[in-house]
Amino acid sequence: MTTHTSSTLAVPQVSAIPRHVAIIMDGNGRWASKRFMPRVAGHSEGLGAVRKIVEECRRIGVEYLTLFAFSSENWRRPPEEVGFLMKLFLKSLKGEVSRLAENDISLRLIGDLSRFDPAIQEMVKYSEEKTANCRGLTFTIAANYGGRWDILQAMRRFVEANPGLKPEQVTEELLQPYFSMAYAPEPDLFIRTGGEQRVSNFLLWQLAYTELYFTDVLWPDFDESELHQAFQWFSQRERRFGRTSAQLASQVMSDVV
Repeated sequence: MTTHTSSTLAVPQVSAIPRHVAIIMDGNGRWASKRFMPRVAGHSEGLGAVRKIVEECRRIGVEYLTLFAFSSENWRRPPEEVGFLMKLFLKSLKGEVSRLAENDISLRLIGDLSRFDPAIQEMVKYSEEKTANCRGLTFTIAANYGGRWDILQAMRRFVEANPGLKPEQVTEELLQPYFSMAYAPEPDLFIRTGGEQRVSNFLLWQLAYTELYFTDVLWPDFDESELHQAFQWFSQRERRFGRTSAQLASQVMSDVV
């Protein structure tokens, strides 16, 4: 299994273009309401933004893109909206998987998929298998996902696999492979559209040292230009990972020499 550097155990490599981008796509319903349209129309419009961002990330060399499509708390929404989202999810999987494969994009799904209709579960399996050998971009969709659920399921799987292990023997390195996104490095940049400024139970373990970018732009309006604004902001961040600015400057000078 591929292992990635933990930002709390070692200093990860950094670059001007984030290696892993994680996004909460917020504002679909409000986008529709502002136009006196039903909320579900905003979700349909949001698919266009997904295509644009996936394609742009692939073009400029982002290696991992993770989108929060449906949280474990979203089941609390009106039943008709949840039902529409499930149909839209299935339709988008069927319509996009060939395009992803043609563009060398691997699709992964994380979350508790057991609650979804069997047709969705089967389509998820098919989509992951069809794109398994793609290497251009790893595109992850978080569906029925929650950060606390992720930590809990990782602990359960870890305990099952390591019976009799003493508490003092438990380490971050041993636990890490059991998280849903063990195959990916921690996100460098987190983006949330729609004006809210919280992480909403998304990748709680993985966001420990991620740069957090919030924008008022509603998701259907978030395009390539908005993405590059986020990247420009990210490129100006001083990513210290617990170190001082003086230490960082000293390292830069030594790298130059």
